[in-house]
Amino acid sequence: MLIYILRRIVYMVPTLLLISVVAFIIIELPPGDYVTTYVQQLRSQQGSEISQERIRSIRERYGLNLPLHRRYLRWIWQLLHGDFGYSLVYEEPVRKLLAERLPLTVIISTSSIIFTWLLAIPIGIYSAVRQYTVGDYFWTIVGFLGLSIPNFFLALLLMFVGYKYFGVNVGGLFSKQYLDAAWSWAKFVDMLKHLWIPTIVIGTAGTASMIRVLRATMLDELGKDYVRTGRAKGLSEFWLFLKYPLRVAINPLISTAGWLLPQIVSGAVITSVVLSLPTTGPLLLSALMNQDMQLAGSFIMMLSTLTVVGTLISDVLLAWVDPRIRYD
Repeated sequence: MLIYILRRIVYMVPTLLLISVVAFIIIELPPGDYVTTYVQQLRSQQGSEISQERIRSIRERYGLNLPLHRRYLRWIWQLLHGDFGYSLVYEEPVRKLLAERLPLTVIISTSSIIFTWLLAIPIGIYSAVRQYTVGDYFWTIVGFLGLSIPNFFLALLLMFVGYKYFGVNVGGLFSKQYLDAAWSWAKFVDMLKHLWIPTIVIGTAGTASMIRVLRATMLDELGKDYVRTGRAKGLSEFWLFLKYPLRVAINPLISTAGWLLPQIVSGAVITSVVLSLPTTGPLLLSALMNQDMQLAGSFIMMLSTLTVVGTLISDVLLAWVDPRIRYD
């Protein structure tokens, strides 16, 4: 196991290097750069022009006048030294921007994951054990609805219902009086009052998907001989399901558990925009739309690193939970 982990860690280096090259090329692929987008925005919004000397000065200041390969080497060298660079759009260091929004993103994503697991696991087990009952059909319909309704549409629906019938705005994560206030117990409680809406919206699709996966894998295990043998030996249904079929059926969930690391950091981008959540999702979207290479590239590399590390964690957890899995 130790040799396998060390080998995977070594493989991470060229993998992340390749990801950095692909991410850089894709972000730089559209014609122009940040200065081009900035000039177009000035023309469309204010009707003003910017001199060619000013454009050259901005490009030289941020290294946008360098060839593509030199810009990439400069960017990757900064990342290797822990420097995330400077955001052209927000005119602030990328590290500062992430530090401001990352804690709230982690809180929202973690609450959504907990909500998903707490609902999906018992419902999935119930649907498998009570196959073709009224409850199973009910949760099957709920699962299909959860998978078919986009999160952003559910967010819009909640906003419409909340405003039209209850006279409240369910968007955002804080009330108006706490938006710019310093952190306090009252602000924390106010955040908890607003937290349930993004938790339900973001967690709905994941819950529905997990219910379907767990139900299918449980049904596959319940029909095997070792379950019938356990019943013949007089094992109680509760301990029989808990010790054997559930332990095997949980493998698909564990195999994707490592992917939760980038999900916790990135958050739901479109849902965050619709609900006006101060998370990192809208930050990334704005950086990509404006070709802010420092912000977008650093954020993508952070997510890629968490994905690679999370995959390794999932593989190790699978080997620990399921003794049948071994890595040579």
